[in-house]
Amino acid sequence: MVIDRRKIALFGAAAVLRIVLFVAFPSLPDLLTGRVEISTPVTSFKRLQEGLFLYTHRVSPYDGGVFYQAPLLLPLFALIPSSVFSIVTSLLYVLLDISCADALIRIANSCESTCSRMFTSPRKDVKWDSLAVAAAYLFNPLTIATCVGRPTSVFTNCAILFAVIKAIDQEFLNAMLALALASYLSLYPALLLPPLLLLCHDCHKRESKNETKTHSFLAMCLASYFGAVGSLLYMSYFITGGSWEFVSSTYGVQLLLPDLTPNVGLWWYFFIEMFDSFREFFLGVFWLHLGGYVGGLCIRIRKQPLFVITAMLGIFAVFKPYPSISDTSLYFALLPLYRHVFPLMRYTFFTVATLLYATLLGPAFYYLWIYAGSGNANFFYAITLVWSLGLSLIVADSLFAVLRDEWEVERPEMKGKDVRQI
Repeated sequence: MVIDRRKIALFGAAAVLRIVLFVAFPSLPDLLTGRVEISTPVTSFKRLQEGLFLYTHRVSPYDGGVFYQAPLLLPLFALIPSSVFSIVTSLLYVLLDISCADALIRIANSCESTCSRMFTSPRKDVKWDSLAVAAAYLFNPLTIATCVGRPTSVFTNCAILFAVIKAIDQEFLNAMLALALASYLSLYPALLLPPLLLLCHDCHKRESKNETKTHSFLAMCLASYFGAVGSLLYMSYFITGGSWEFVSSTYGVQLLLPDLTPNVGLWWYFFIEMFDSFREFFLGVFWLHLGGYVGGLCIRIRKQPLFVITAMLGIFAVFKPYPSISDTSLYFALLPLYRHVFPLMRYTFFTVATLLYATLLGPAFYYLWIYAGSGNANFFYAITLVWSLGLSLIVADSLFAVLRDEWEVERPEMKGKDVRQI
């Protein structure tokens, strides 16, 4: 077995940085856990601790109306002794980040982003080293803040990345199990099922010598996915003492948005101002808007299912009910895989400037609203709109770049020429 010293050095440096932050600044984890940019009602580590307290005292964790997370997280954290709870959870989140980075390295080494079964980019040689992709993730300030803040969304991110790499490695059962776990934890990853099925199908057709009917293959994958989801739900039913109460508390909260705690998303302020008589209608509109991207992207960018997954993660970071910087860090983790189309992007400077502007002023505006009392909710919501604008521009611009890359393969004579609307 060949030992990659560069990888070990990278992982070691990332782990040491996180451990130093946990040890040298003991109050930092609690500070970041309370930040609305990092923790949401459905991922907050503080709410997990409250649910864990009720669970260990044989009280339903969903009775208090505070805990909205998946039940299987409770026995996992209940195994940790209270005397070393902080240390073990810190190390657990460090290991999750390292696992995500390892999955990214394997995804980058597969070259699926440049050479899929149905499309090979003419710029396939323009790419970053896999370790550079992992380093961009591990040393991204958003990733580090998420790790120290310890939201449970990190488990979802890890499951999504493992679903992708298992699909590329043709371990389709494991890919479906990983996506089922992600869907069980956060619901919204279920929208990644169509592009992940396309990715599994393409990798299977490219490498397999046995002729398997497409319908049979997809049926097997779907059965694995829904069987895994059903098993997880039944285990949750058993853990919660034979009650299905967790379904409405875990998934109903995300669908119906009863908790309007501020976050970096677009939903909370809109539904604060919404009249109750219109609430159900606009909930349907918002969810329809979020889910409507899946079909269009799968059809239009059928040749590159990995990019469909990447684009959907960017859309989730903007339009899901309870987004956080954890979702943004996952999108930014996969985006460097498309280094070859960066020169085709048109608004890079404006997008980066917008995100930096929102990143720096977001905490300041929240302080003016909550602590100084010299502002109101409009201050913070305005800066979240700027943040969402920046992310939307990146998603749209990268989508344009990928489509332009495909177009130049179909029309080689147009390479290097400007696109003009007539």
